[in-house]
Amino acid sequence: MFINASTDNIDIAPAWERADLDEVKRLARYPVALVGDVQARMGIMAAAIRPVTPAPRLAGTVLPVLAREGDNLAIHRALDDARAGDVLVVNANAEINRAVFGDLLGEICLAKGVTGIVIDGAVRDVEELAGQGLAVYARGISPAGPWKNGPGRIGFPVACGNVVCNPGDAIFGDSDGIVVIPRRDLTAVIERTLAQERTEQKMREAINAAAQPAH
Repeated sequence: MFINASTDNIDIAPAWERADLDEVKRLARYPVALVGDVQARMGIMAAAIRPVTPAPRLAGTVLPVLAREGDNLAIHRALDDARAGDVLVVNANAEINRAVFGDLLGEICLAKGVTGIVIDGAVRDVEELAGQGLAVYARGISPAGPWKNGPGRIGFPVACGNVVCNPGDAIFGDSDGIVVIPRRDLTAVIERTLAQERTEQKMREAINAAAQPAH
């Protein structure tokens, strides 16, 4: 870690399997709304989890963290084990009066190849995070900084934005919000998304054709 603090009270899960990043990339170009539709509109995070940086597109696999409200020790420890393609998904107990993520953690994310941050809680240093080019979603923004005492949990399922996020699940974000896909369902969701995109494209073509003046 880049801070000097004991992590004895941070519970860390054994290694887990992550969704295939090639499959994640295949789905990343489609809108979150479309992906949510083909999951029967399930797995979409609450509207309160909003992008706070101007480049909100993200795609990757869930690195789940449970943090005590107003405390980011577990986040620091989680980033020690982060892999390229991970998305940091944090249950910070919806606390928005004290931020648990800022620009220094953003720098660590960039160095580790973390592709996005989703926090059910608050962040700060928004201008700096925007300059880093990170996709950051949060419930709120606050200049008040965090404590670093713990406890916390890393690599166990967490609730974030009213959605249960399991380690290694696929996660996608755009300007509309966030959708989570269970790892085991990713291939099937890709197939359904491609089919739905074809269906909607035919509908667009029919709408445009109907709007053309008759000759």
